[in-house]
Amino acid sequence: MSSKNFEIWGGLECTINRIRSCYNNQILLNGHFHRAADLDLFASLGIKKLRYPMLWEAVAPYSFDEMNWEWIDSRMKRIQELDITPIAGLLHHGSGPCYTSLLDPKFPQKLARYAALVAQRYPWIEWYTPVNEPLTTARFSGLYGFWYPHHSNDRSMVRALLNQIKGIVLSMQAIRTVNPQAKLIQTEDIGRALATASVQYQADFENFRRWLTFDLLLGKVDRLHPAFQYLIKQGATRAELAWLQINSFPIDILGINHYPLSNRFLDHRLELYPERYHGGNGKDHYADVGAVDSGQVIPPAPIDVYREVWERYQRPIAVTEAHIGGPREAQMRWLQEIYLSAQRLRSDGAAIEAMTCWSLLGSYEWSSLCTTVNDHYESGIFD
Repeated sequence: MSSKNFEIWGGLECTINRIRSCYNNQILLNGHFHRAADLDLFASLGIKKLRYPMLWEAVAPYSFDEMNWEWIDSRMKRIQELDITPIAGLLHHGSGPCYTSLLDPKFPQKLARYAALVAQRYPWIEWYTPVNEPLTTARFSGLYGFWYPHHSNDRSMVRALLNQIKGIVLSMQAIRTVNPQAKLIQTEDIGRALATASVQYQADFENFRRWLTFDLLLGKVDRLHPAFQYLIKQGATRAELAWLQINSFPIDILGINHYPLSNRFLDHRLELYPERYHGGNGKDHYADVGAVDSGQVIPPAPIDVYREVWERYQRPIAVTEAHIGGPREAQMRWLQEIYLSAQRLRSDGAAIEAMTCWSLLGSYEWSSLCTTVNDHYESGIFD
């Protein structure tokens, strides 16, 4: 078992995602923007580490010449008074402000510039997540077309992913010039794909693609990596993949964001599912549904997913998001399952350091992946 004490962290849904020219801001929707006293509620739970938004789009929405730190200044002051350790999030499912995008060749440098400004203003902050779930964001923005820039092809997805990964490396390098002790908590959803036999090849592909965030940051994507040729085919250059190997960044904690719908089931029998689940890969058509909702397979349990991460990387792990939609009893059962899974793996020797109560204030519109504004709310620890 890990020698460190197991910690309970907190986090609040803070996504700022862009749909066409409109930005959806969870902090405005859930009211936290106007309620500094929420921090006292979080502290009352005994939470000592908090995933907290310091988002680029909110501080510098129009240019680096027009930056407004007032809101973050006040929140960081109160967080220090409450003796809470913040995990600073700089981009959370976002594409950046209006003067950039995930496909902007200068996106990594621009993000790193913002990261340096954050570190200079708050040199005492030790923990960072510069980009939340890079692969998930790249898929939703570049492959599925849900979020800006609304592209639907592998080439855009790969470019969005590589820009975010390089942005993380450059950001952490910039932060460490200010605070050499700064640490990286890198989050990703690494749910597993299952499939019927005729589309098992697609599930196999998605099951090695899901590791790309961690593998790229850790410098593991060499010529022998199963995704190498795919990345090259979709526009990555050998030079930039080599750069990521040379500049590999030692992730201090692997953050696993895990939901019941993280595990997917691909089924060629389209007639079994509503049309909204129908999709494909350009070669075959199939339904893509949550494994837990399919009625066709038993999805892997959380402990199985966490064990995969530990066995693959042998690095410290934290469950950085743990949430399920539904009544509070279901949410409590899910949180308990996450907790017990982590404890069991710790007893087997895995370095699982923490789990995160997510989201402390609930979330809006995730039933539509934040593509609509219908006031669809899923409650959190505080409602």
